[in-house]
This record gives sequence, structure tokens and C-alpha cells, in this order.
Amino acid sequence: MWSYILKRILLMIPTLIGVLTLTFVVIQFVPGGPVEQAVHDLRRGQTEAGGGFGLRTHTGVDAQQVEQLKKLYGFDKPPLERYVSMLGKFARFDLGESYFRHQSVWSLIVSKLPVSISIGLWTFFITYLISVPLGIAKAVKNGSKFDVATSLVVLVGFAIPGFVLGVLLLVLFGGGTFWQLFPLRNLTSDNWATLSLGGKILDYLWHITLPVVASVVGSFAIVTMLTKNAFLDEIRKQYVLTARAKGLSERRVLWKHVFRNALLPLIVGFPAAFIGAFFTGSLLIETLFSLDGLGLLSYESVVRRDYPVVLGTLYLFTLIGLATKLISDLCYVWVDPRIQFEQLER
Repeated sequence: MWSYILKRILLMIPTLIGVLTLTFVVIQFVPGGPVEQAVHDLRRGQTEAGGGFGLRTHTGVDAQQVEQLKKLYGFDKPPLERYVSMLGKFARFDLGESYFRHQSVWSLIVSKLPVSISIGLWTFFITYLISVPLGIAKAVKNGSKFDVATSLVVLVGFAIPGFVLGVLLLVLFGGGTFWQLFPLRNLTSDNWATLSLGGKILDYLWHITLPVVASVVGSFAIVTMLTKNAFLDEIRKQYVLTARAKGLSERRVLWKHVFRNALLPLIVGFPAAFIGAFFTGSLLIETLFSLDGLGLLSYESVVRRDYPVVLGTLYLFTLIGLATKLISDLCYVWVDPRIQFEQLER
């Protein structure tokens, strides 16, 4: 087991280097880098300083200022030197400092985590708490009117993009046209610090309701149908027929014999789904509901060419994704001892 784990950890290193190298190379050819962005901001600031009549008092940025900007952002060094320096810092988990926010990348990520964790946790737990029992019920009543009706409902929810549903929720319940029942921005109210404990909990739930509903509806179909199909596959197997022939009740057969084997693919997928809920939050959902999370941070960093944030978040997310994949493989063996590490390596 330990040799397998060691091999997987060692394989993470070239994967990380490959992702970072490819991104670094692409960055070198993308127009409008941080130096150009800073020059543009300087020129715009000089134009605005010309007065209320739009007079341009000073439109140029001299070569000395450009060289100072290149030195400030590290672009006065050759690409290879910058690349090696980046790998060395990432090896020490030093993600650098944002060009434009004047904060370390770590502090930026930590400051955005509450939003991503809030949406991710609620999306994960609500999805599984509803989808797993629903999938079991659909498998037991396969082909019934209940099965057909619930399949139609979850598939319609899956077909509606989260941001479209978010717009609809805002129009209906956010004061867009009909009712002003829920707030339009942030996770808490401005007076949240002065509220009692119960008031804080209610205020938080009040703010998080619409974003979570918009995020979670499209997630029901996959988990529900996966649960249903997994249970149907197990119900049709020989050991279930044998258990029924021995006179065991349908409830005992379902929960004692079928349940454990059918949940294998779901349990194995828990780590990836749990972590993925944090880091794959919809950018459009965060923008729509004015939630300053990791998705919005990544988008703004790409737009502004804030390369330390882009590369730092990419490095962190890739590392977490690789670790999650390893944990998922270990879960296979933990849930089903018949699976050996030698089989996983094939």
C-alpha cells in the first residue's frame, strides 16, 4: 500500500510541473500583460487629471517609467530565470504577492474562502441528503409513476443553467419585479456583528438561500440517477435473489445486503465531490449575487493579468485535485477490501 501511495505522490510532481509550465508558456504570449495594464492605468489617470472638460495635460509614459514597472513586476529578468524562480517558490508553498491588490496570494485565497466554503458545503450536503434517498426510492419503484415524475423533475432542473435560475430567483424573490423577500448581495447584513447568535444564524441563512438554490438544483440529477442505477444493478444480482429465497424481508434485503454494495461508487466519489464543491463554484452565481469568492477572484485575476494570483490559485487547485484523486482511490480499497492496489495501478 505504502509503495503505491509513494508512487502516486511522486507522479504528482511532474503533473504539477507540466500544468505550471504550460500555463507559464501561454502567459508569455498573451497580450496586455501587467506592465501594459499599469501603463494604461497611468495614462488614464493622467487624462482624468486634465480637468472636467476632458483636457489631456500629459498623455505619455516615458521609457524610464516602463522600465521601473518591468522591474517592479519582475519582467526585467529572462523568462527562464522567472520560471525557475517560480518553481522554487512554489516548492516552498510561497505563492507570491498580487500585482494589483498588494496582498499575498495566500491571504487573498483565505479571505475568499468563506464564500466558497459556504456555497460548497451547502451544495454538497443538500445534494446528497436529497439525491441519495430519492435515488433509492426510484430504484425500489422503478418504472412507476413516481419514478417517471421525479426523473422529469430532476432532468428539467439539470437542463436549467444555474445562472439562469439565479436570474429567475432574483426577479421573483429579490425585488426584481415581484417580491423583495431575500437580499441581493453578500453573505451577511451590514449590522451582522450587532445581532444575537440566533439573529446571526437567521441572517446568514437568509442571505445564502438564493445562491444555494441556484447552485444545487442542477446537481440533483447526476447523484440521483447514479444512486438509482447502482441500486438497480445490485437488486438484479444473484445474492439478492438468494436472500429473498431464504425468506428475508424486502426491507432487510435492501438495507443490509444491497445498500452497502450500491453505495460504493457514491462513497468513492465523496472526496472529489466534497472538495469540488468548494473550488468549482460558479463564477456567474458569485457575480450574480455579488459574492466575492474564489471564482470571482480567479476571473478578475485573469482579466487584469495578475499572474501571481492566476498561477498561485492554479497550483493550489491542481495540487488539491491530485490529492483528492489519490484519496478517492484509497476509498475504493477501504470500502471494498477485494480491490487491491495492484489493480488500481493497471
